[in-house]
Amino acid sequence: MRIVVTGGSGKLGRAVVADLAAHGHEVWNVDVTLPRDEAPSGVRFSRVDLTDFGQVYELFHGIDEGWPTIDGVVHLAAIPGPAQVPNAALFANNVRGSYNVFAAARHAEIRNIVWASSETLLGLPFDSPPPYVPIDEEYTVRPETAYALAKAVDEEMARHFCRWDPATKMIGLRFSNVMEPGDYARFPAFDSDPSIRKWNLWAYIDARDGAQAVRRALELDATGMDVFIIANADTVMSRSSADLVAESYPAVEVRRTLGEHETLLSIDKARRVLGYEPQHSWRDEVSRGR
Repeated sequence: MRIVVTGGSGKLGRAVVADLAAHGHEVWNVDVTLPRDEAPSGVRFSRVDLTDFGQVYELFHGIDEGWPTIDGVVHLAAIPGPAQVPNAALFANNVRGSYNVFAAARHAEIRNIVWASSETLLGLPFDSPPPYVPIDEEYTVRPETAYALAKAVDEEMARHFCRWDPATKMIGLRFSNVMEPGDYARFPAFDSDPSIRKWNLWAYIDARDGAQAVRRALELDATGMDVFIIANADTVMSRSSADLVAESYPAVEVRRTLGEHETLLSIDKARRVLGYEPQHSWRDEVSRGR
């Protein structure tokens, strides 16, 4: 497929671009930031401001030397978290960018869209305890920040874009905290104080596994809007998941027996529907480093 990746120069975007190219797809990285590294063979780059609808519309309809048709869009570009700019500016930037991508894709009859939703919709930083663990996609989102609220708006917009065109597939991936191998050296220090990572139930997503989830979502034969939690299979902690829940959230319902280090952000749905299966763990990286 010919895939446009917005935000392909970012932390997750770099892994997505590399993974799609490695699996034979043609990739067009669209960002306001130049790629940090040399792009894989066959990957192109254009600087596009997603908050300008005209630029996105022209991109999807073929700018000079562009593609005559585009098979899919991966929308990752956004201000990537709370408190990085004032709330109103963050909300305006992220929601406008998503609307422009979704709407311009509809004009161009691009019906295969995967975008970065977020774990933050689940109630992070969990100052109010989660309703149960492992958390899944079944309870109503409860955004606690402007960043998470913008993601909630993205999901609601996607529902209606798919209602307007039932042949469209739009998949929101609720990514956990994105990590690269270079980040893992600091993970063992989390054991000294579990509260450091309590804010997202000690979860993470290796960028390479996040990229796998994107590719599987693009390749899924489906229509309509759907969402999936995307995390790694384990937590960032050496302590057992059951012990962490018992200490930090003793009143929260544990709905099944937990594996020793099982993620508390359930990836069961992603495994079942997308065929997603994490291939990386910080434990392997740290072990090799030693």
